[in-house]
Amino acid sequence: MSSEDRIRAELVAAARELGAPDPIEPTLTRPSDPSFGDWSTNLAMTLARPLKKRPAEIAGLLRDRMKLSDAGVESVEIAGPGFMNFRLDPALIAEGVREVISSNESFGKSDAGHGEPVNVEFVSANPTGPLHVGHGRQAALGDAISTLLEWTGWKVSREFYYNDAGVQIENLARSVKARLDAIAGGEVSIPEGGYHGEYIREIAERYAAMHPADAKSADMNSIREFAVAELRKEQDLDLQAFGVKFDTYYLESSLYTDGRVEQVVQKLNANDMTYESDGALWLKTSQFGDDKDRVMRKSDGTYTYFLPDVAYHVTKWERGFHRAIDVQGADHHSTVTRVRAGLQALDIGVSKQYPEYVLHQMVTVMKSGEEVKISKRAGSYVTVRDLINEVGGDAVRFFFLMRKSDSQLVFDIDVALKQSEENPVYYVQMAHARMCGIFRVGGIDRESFSAEGIDLSVLREPEEQELIKALADFPDVVAGAAEALEPHRIATYLSETARLAHLWYHKHHVLGEPEEIMNARLALARASQIVIRNGLHILGISTPERM
Repeated sequence: MSSEDRIRAELVAAARELGAPDPIEPTLTRPSDPSFGDWSTNLAMTLARPLKKRPAEIAGLLRDRMKLSDAGVESVEIAGPGFMNFRLDPALIAEGVREVISSNESFGKSDAGHGEPVNVEFVSANPTGPLHVGHGRQAALGDAISTLLEWTGWKVSREFYYNDAGVQIENLARSVKARLDAIAGGEVSIPEGGYHGEYIREIAERYAAMHPADAKSADMNSIREFAVAELRKEQDLDLQAFGVKFDTYYLESSLYTDGRVEQVVQKLNANDMTYESDGALWLKTSQFGDDKDRVMRKSDGTYTYFLPDVAYHVTKWERGFHRAIDVQGADHHSTVTRVRAGLQALDIGVSKQYPEYVLHQMVTVMKSGEEVKISKRAGSYVTVRDLINEVGGDAVRFFFLMRKSDSQLVFDIDVALKQSEENPVYYVQMAHARMCGIFRVGGIDRESFSAEGIDLSVLREPEEQELIKALADFPDVVAGAAEALEPHRIATYLSETARLAHLWYHKHHVLGEPEEIMNARLALARASQIVIRNGLHILGISTPERM
């Protein structure tokens, strides 16, 4: 049991002695100022009403009833209106290093998910062009969320949903046909709503080279199938450059060919959840929290976009994914209510919050103080591969993940290229490399290094104690980030832990110190390297040993 858990248990026992009603759930936090102690709680303030006493008085009574030595607490200070600040035995804090080293690659992992399956769908771009930087942010988010869930005991399936049906695909085919006509000697006439990027010309040229006999008279179905296949390959290359892999690729078109969309319509009709008006078929989404009912099938017989989305999520449920998470752009905000309403109307047993959504804002790319708006190949936007080629996949991932998903993100290429503390990913990776370098310079095998038999109680310097406390917090940070589906918490944690590691590295020597000190500091260096490595692995970022 950790010191945090022991303090919490002692607080609960003491509160019960005072007659506090259940549930008693003390919250422990790290004080922002280390001079206030190692842990702090506001439990006394939350008990003021039920116990009908002043918080400061309750705090004193709790302190008197706690078995402080059992929790490794040296002292408890009552501050402000009733905060309780706990100071731990420095030797107990230092013992946290031993657990990090013994756990190694498993440090930070837990079994909260109990092996239950979860489907994480992300990117899911229309196969109408290369992936843009917004897709890149989504790829980084989805992949990191998936890894966080894996680290907390979930059985994760990463899924890409190809929107290979609808108006945009028709516009794609017509755009390629226009380029084919130009190759045959005609004028380029891109249709309204069509695509103008150089990649369209490249697709047309490849089609003409592979089908020289019918390039002039190719039918739209052949062009459509070819263009979609080519762009799926293009997007696969984008994802490979980013190091993102999927377990399943699901085609929207299969929902129609398999009859799943029509089956959903029939089920909704049978459940009396639809009605006809003005020649269209409407779904009673207002019964499930929407501000008004929505058209499901238009008067021309075509379906609106959210109906196949409902059918698609039915397949997730039927495939055994009773937890599903969709990572999408903020422009899908209206989709949330409609898809959930459609699933509730089907009455198949899903919860009101199925699926879960993580929505992200778009990305603004800056270079030399100016916004970069277009790609040489895509024409109208910046591609994720352009960005990776410019600054590298590690920087792209970290920058995409260092802000909360629903916040706007400015990607500064100039900062991402710097080899200094201004560049957050360089700063974190350098901390890892420095910890590795201590062992390399000392000629010590890092991987076989063990803290067994080492007296860690000598790690009493303030910089050592603060770094050790940060390392010990890693499992809780991972658990919290996974529960909230917020990978930026890992990025923030890594930046702060790297700062503490750099501070310790600069202020205290490891090699050449008396043996007792050297061995203990080697253990701290190894523990720091392990935690930073594990955190970077969660984000899908490499861990260089030299920089």
